[in-house]
Amino acid sequence: MTLLPYVFDASRENFDQLVLGNSERGLVLVHFWSPKAGPCMVLMPRLVRLAAEYGGRFLLVMANTEELGRRARDLGVTSVPTVKFYLRGEVAHTIHGAEADRVFHEALARFLAGDQDLRRMTALRAHQEGRTAEAIAMLARDAVEAPEDLAVALDLAKLLTLDGRPDEALALLAALPVEARRRADIAPLLIHLELIVAAAAETPGDESPEARLSAAARALLDDEMEAALQQLLELAHAAPDFRDDIGRRGLISLFALLGGDHELTRRYRARLGGLAT
Repeated sequence: MTLLPYVFDASRENFDQLVLGNSERGLVLVHFWSPKAGPCMVLMPRLVRLAAEYGGRFLLVMANTEELGRRARDLGVTSVPTVKFYLRGEVAHTIHGAEADRVFHEALARFLAGDQDLRRMTALRAHQEGRTAEAIAMLARDAVEAPEDLAVALDLAKLLTLDGRPDEALALLAALPVEARRRADIAPLLIHLELIVAAAAETPGDESPEARLSAAARALLDDEMEAALQQLLELAHAAPDFRDDIGRRGLISLFALLGGDHELTRRYRARLGGLAT
């Protein structure tokens, strides 16, 4: 088999430098194989094709356990084929057997950032260095180019909030599809933003949904948790269609903040459950 520039054969002499040394600079996949095991010979060309597909974004090392001998056992290899993912001198992941290509793609995705991820990381580094406006501009461009990338939208919303622009952050998240808005990493920030914006709004002193939401937000800012819960409960009861049932969503968010064992959580969760009966 003709090996690519990023596919190597390991030996007992070069294993440490080839695998452990290179893993300090990037991801190294080691295919522990034996010429006596048929599945190894099936997996080997598939891994070479995978390395070619990724164009050198990881090194692929072929380690014949017959030649490594005891060293393979010391490395925890008890069956072949086994593929170990090495990063910073340590085993970060292991795949046993000749699994489907999909399994390898999914594992690699955890370790190899795509171009979009790299741009996100660059933007976040800019923010950490005090260049928040530049970071926001970078993420805003990515949000336009890849609207399906929810990680970009979430990071952008967070930076807008930190930059004192919660109304823009709220508009960004509120425009996402319903299933995206209900994700565990987005829903709490969305509620937080809705309450921030509501607290800043001037509302009449009546019992309209807007007034109740504003009252809940102001109570929360004043650390009057029970008053906030009561306003949200009344909002969930009186206007379940208001802002995608923000009363109920707000209560659930505050329950998570307080913790499941908190007395207020138990009491208001029971009252919220009573609305459905």
